[in-house]
Amino acid sequence: MKKFTLFILLIFTLFVQSQNEQLALDYYEKGEFEKALTLLEQIALKQTSNYYFFERIIDCYQQLEQFEKAENAILERKKRYNQPILYIDLGYNFQLQKQEDKAKKQYELALKEIEKQPAYAYQLGNGFEKKVLVDWALKAYEKGQQVNPELNFDYQIALLQGQLGNIELMTDKLLDFAYEKQENTTVVQNYLTRFIADEAQSTFLNYLKKALLIRTQKKPDVYWNQFLSWLYVQQKEYAKAFIQEKAIYKRNPESFNSIVSLAYMAFDDKQNEEAISILNFVLENTNDKLLQVSAHTFLMKIRIEEANPNDYVKINTELNELLEKYGFSSFSLELIKLTAHFQAFNLNNPKEGIILLNKALELRLNSRDISEVKMELADILIYDEKFNQAILYYAQVEENMKNDVIAHEASMKMAKANYYKNDFDWALQQVKVLKQSSSLLIANDAVELFLLIKDNSYEDSTRVALTSFARADLLLYQNKEDQALNGFISILEKYKGDSVEDETLFKIAIIYTRKKEYQKALSYYKQILDNHSEGIYVDEALFFSAEIYRKELLDVESAKPLYEKMIFEHSDSIYFTEARKQFRILRGDANL
Repeated sequence: MKKFTLFILLIFTLFVQSQNEQLALDYYEKGEFEKALTLLEQIALKQTSNYYFFERIIDCYQQLEQFEKAENAILERKKRYNQPILYIDLGYNFQLQKQEDKAKKQYELALKEIEKQPAYAYQLGNGFEKKVLVDWALKAYEKGQQVNPELNFDYQIALLQGQLGNIELMTDKLLDFAYEKQENTTVVQNYLTRFIADEAQSTFLNYLKKALLIRTQKKPDVYWNQFLSWLYVQQKEYAKAFIQEKAIYKRNPESFNSIVSLAYMAFDDKQNEEAISILNFVLENTNDKLLQVSAHTFLMKIRIEEANPNDYVKINTELNELLEKYGFSSFSLELIKLTAHFQAFNLNNPKEGIILLNKALELRLNSRDISEVKMELADILIYDEKFNQAILYYAQVEENMKNDVIAHEASMKMAKANYYKNDFDWALQQVKVLKQSSSLLIANDAVELFLLIKDNSYEDSTRVALTSFARADLLLYQNKEDQALNGFISILEKYKGDSVEDETLFKIAIIYTRKKEYQKALSYYKQILDNHSEGIYVDEALFFSAEIYRKELLDVESAKPLYEKMIFEHSDSIYFTEARKQFRILRGDANL
């Protein structure tokens, strides 16, 4: 019983102690230094060797300008413990009192400790850094490497040089550190990305490219080709990245993974020529059947995206030939899904697409593949206006792939299916939840659909205009552009001035852009900007107008003010980052 009582008492004591420590740190973090100090001093009496609490006691003294108490506490601790960090604490205490000579003497004594024991360099360098004594921190790390060349503080030195504005020194040190400690390459690249993301840092970017190119020439190591390829990818310069990947392949022809990934990234960024070039290289150099199917599938996807209806017969023949060549199996699943999609959305033959996908579900597939096939099947059922069947498949994907991005995507598509079938209240309930999705694109789509239904339910409880809009929207989903366009134009005529007007203008602009009738698209975007300046489509109207001027009409002077307006007035838009980048390029800020 006594042992049990002692055990309970010990647990209670530890709990109270823990509570006091947390309370002291809470006061400290809030800047309530007097309250924190009272508790910290009590804690220090029981934990005399604990530097963590001692350091905060000294900071409290200094924040309260009790410098003499701080000095006495440091000197008292120095008598008991051999901790070179105390030289920095004492020196900093003098510095706060404007006693620079005394401070410098203590800092120099700290550096002398590194001469005796180089391993102190990290602790002391970090100690100087915490107090923003950048020059002294540099001296500590450099002295450590000088006394013991086996120590590597290149990363710490690089970051400090960056703080001092010595960008070239920072870059060289980071690259040296990454090469010596290649397991930390990702850490270095993540740090460099901060500078790369700021297109105004053209001097840094140019020097980084130059430094990497010199290293590829001086040290023929694929590491530098990989690093340079990574940099070009950050800049979306896929053709240049491909040159580096080919150089890597010549030395190591075993793997095509990075080259195939490069093609996917080029395609995602609408650089189809580069993607085609990369994929053809893969086909010319690999005997791997899986890679061949993947490359062919991607090439056909690009073909379909760029095709007009006159090309469809030939494309259909080529897809069937590829399926015959590689067989109908899990091995060729991506090709099967693409063929099914093409049958429905391009050839207006949803039944054939459904047959293909149902046949695919009979194959031996893993849970993710099954979900992806069901998603494609549901998409085609929407095309075929079999909404309830589609919703059933989306619900299965949502249930089987919980907490996965594909589950969120299925939820969004389920909401869209209910919207297409005019079950607006149910769609509204679904998008309420999806507005909080971790996927920015899904959340953005959910917000747009939520506002579309909500805004067009207040003024018109019968939702007549919304029903017409959903029908035209479904026609657009079905790739029936001319019928959709007529539907949207009819809505503009019937419901002019209604809340549905800006959404309708936006859809018409999208259709004209697809049809490459750019001036008409611009005129509808302009109506949004002129007449619906408080609406939710203003950022899209600005961005897509600028993109048309820049990419299609090659009129950069008209694009610039649109990008600029986008930057200054819509910083929360998903298009903000790209708009800022393009504006700076057009203005000449960055030499990319």
